[in-house]
Amino acid sequence: MSLAESWDRYAVGGTPRRTVNARGEVTWFNWTQYADHGPNEGLLGPVAGRRVLELGSGNGSNLAHLVTLGAIGVGVDVAPAREAVARERWGHLSGLELRTAEAAAFLTETADTFDVVLSVFGAVWFVDPATLLPLIRSRMAPGGILAFSHLPPGVRTPEPGKAGMRHDHTPDEWTVLLAAHGFSDASAVIVDPPEGKSVGTMLAHAAAV
Repeated sequence: MSLAESWDRYAVGGTPRRTVNARGEVTWFNWTQYADHGPNEGLLGPVAGRRVLELGSGNGSNLAHLVTLGAIGVGVDVAPAREAVARERWGHLSGLELRTAEAAAFLTETADTFDVVLSVFGAVWFVDPATLLPLIRSRMAPGGILAFSHLPPGVRTPEPGKAGMRHDHTPDEWTVLLAAHGFSDASAVIVDPPEGKSVGTMLAHAAAV
């Protein structure tokens, strides 16, 4: 079974995102695995008029929110089923482009540059950083922002494909990796979970030199 087929099968069993959040908003940004929790899109800085790439865009909801704020968004996901769901819900938005592709292949083939690159439990978690980080950096405008999140190291959840395909790193490890691959002002933290939950979220942020 190919990587795309594995993710497609995984995507079909996913739970659709809510139509509104706790504040009654139709679009919103969520870095963590918990509803209505954690930082918002402010981590990315102003996005209006900026080219934003999401690697592992899933159902498109985070990227769609950035587009409603004026971003020009490109979402890339390896699973065709993900693109279909995203198009059904967000295809009416101008300034939003969705593609089915593996992240490293897309970055290798595109000639576009981006002001912001993000990954929420997406490709940065699943592709070797020695491969992916240089590719991301090569497609970023100077001073651009890279931000991503995933579960902390050691937390095991069901995933498509073979065991061990995730690239778990601690916050300290991510800051070293980011600096080694051409990023500055790198920081990474574990966002505490909401009350009653035990698993936090690893959240990293850096600028392109």
